[in-house]
Order: sequence, then structure tokens, then C-alpha cells
Amino acid sequence: MDTTTIIDELEGVAARLGIEVRAEAGNFRGGRCVVAGEEVIMLNTNDLPETQLVVLAEALRDAPLDTIYLKPAVRRALEEAWAEHMSAEAPHDH
Repeated sequence: MDTTTIIDELEGVAARLGIEVRAEAGNFRGGRCVVAGEEVIMLNTNDLPETQLVVLAEALRDAPLDTIYLKPAVRRALEEAWAEHMSAEAPHDH
């Protein structure tokens, strides 16, 4: 499954959880926020699909994903994005 297909799947997952996904161009990182009382995940269309995937994965990290069906490839992509993000944040020994 390619990155853009996984992003489409994750947008559907967010919708099933009641979270709107908006994709807009601009000078912002993206992520989960509250707009007018509604949860929204913002994606920057200037970003590469791989970056958008990481933003979506991080925004959905605390969502109740065990309550909905995820295709195995989508779940694997989420877990890989979470693992990569955690290793990038881990302190490095010098």
C-alpha cells in the first residue's frame, strides 16, 4: 500500500472517530488541534506525503484505535511511524 493510500485510509479512520482532517498549504507543521470546539487534524499540503503520514500518525496516537477496524497495512504504517518518531526523540549518548 503506498503512502498516499495509507493517508487516505487514516483520514477515513479520523472521520470515523469524529475528527475532521483538513489539508491546506501554509507555513505550519500540522497536527491535532481544536477549532471552534471541534477536533481537527491539520495537514500541510506543502509537506511530502511521508511527512503528512507522520503528522497523521502522531495526531492519532492517543485515539481509541482499538475500537475500530484498521487494515493490517495501515496499522503497520502507524506502528512504524510511531516507532520512528520515538527513536528520533530519544536522547542520544555521545
